[in-house]
Parts: sequence; C-alpha cells; structure tokens
Amino acid sequence: MNGTRHNIGMAVMAALTERLGVSDQWKSDRHVSGEVIITDYQDTQVVLLRPKLLMNVNGVSVAKAASRFSVRPEHIVLVHDELEKPLGKLAIKHGGSARGHNGVRSCIDCLHTDVMPRLRFGIGRPLGNTTVDRHVLGRFSKEEQNMLSSIMEQSVELLLAQVTEQQLQRTPAGGGRATLKRKERLHSAVQESKEKPQTTDLNCQ
Repeated sequence: MNGTRHNIGMAVMAALTERLGVSDQWKSDRHVSGEVIITDYQDTQVVLLRPKLLMNVNGVSVAKAASRFSVRPEHIVLVHDELEKPLGKLAIKHGGSARGHNGVRSCIDCLHTDVMPRLRFGIGRPLGNTTVDRHVLGRFSKEEQNMLSSIMEQSVELLLAQVTEQQLQRTPAGGGRATLKRKERLHSAVQESKEKPQTTDLNCQ
C-alpha cells in the first residue's frame, strides 16, 4: 500500500526521519514485527516504529515494541489517516475511541487502553460513487501530492512538539531533568536521559 492514502502514516514517518537525519537507519526487528530507529531529540530518546503487519493487526507490533522498549501507552503517538477530515487537515487527538480506524482499534485492543495520543492526517471522504475501500487504497493525484509536501512539514512539527510537551511534563519545577522513564510512540519514538531512559514512541499506521 505504499503511496496510498491509507499509508499516509508511513509518509509522515519518512518526513520525520529526514528531519532527524536518520532516514537510512531503519533496522528490522523480529521481536516487534517491524522496523525500528532509535535516536535522540532534545535529550530524549525517540523510538520510531514501522510495523510490518497488516493494518488491521498492527497493534500486535505496537504492543511488542512497547514491551521491548518499556514504553508506556500514554507515551505512544500513533500517526494515521483520517477520513473525516479534509485532505491535509491535521489534528492531535489525546486518546479516545478508534473512530472506525481498524489500525487504531488494533492498537487499543493489544495495549488494553485507549490513552495513546494520535496525529490524525486528513485524507477526506471519497467523491461520487467511489467506495471508501477504493478511496483509501488509491494513490494521491499529482496535484494532491504537491499540496501535501508542505503539510508533511507541519505534521513533523506537530510530532516533535508532542515529544517536547511530554518532556516538559516530566521535568521537575526546579528545571532538573526528569528521572522517570518516559516513552511514547508516534506510527514510534523513544528518548532517554543519561540518568534513566525517557522514551517517546512514534508509530505510523
């Protein structure tokens, strides 16, 4: 499904790895049924995850990665397509239901919670007689691709802002670095301090 609307999370992840300068560092990890990059962003270790399972069961990969890298569900950021938003419209959703997205539902089922933040990337609903399945599995037009290039930059900014926000929440009022583990996933990102690992997991759907 590379290049399809349903695969927009992978495109966002590619843009994020380019920004972080780690796009060539993906490593296959059979323990998580996916590919992983572990890098740093502003003193936080970030784990990026690309599940290699089918969309409807990729929560298995997410749960395995959360366990392997000790990432708590609330520190996992999911990146996924959103039918109910216009093409290119971005929104951060802090937990809640899957809203009909099977990939998100799989993550909720496998992690036994719905607290994970999500970056929802609007792909719009199909026009005319086009079915939803055909729409989400279809490729963007050249015009749409040109528009999405700038939206990708915005999506990366939102993801990095999530990492920064969680880092601030873990920092004591006195300004010292938090010593508690912190891990988040965004379709996965993990970050660590020198004292004890702080991890954010960014996962694409």
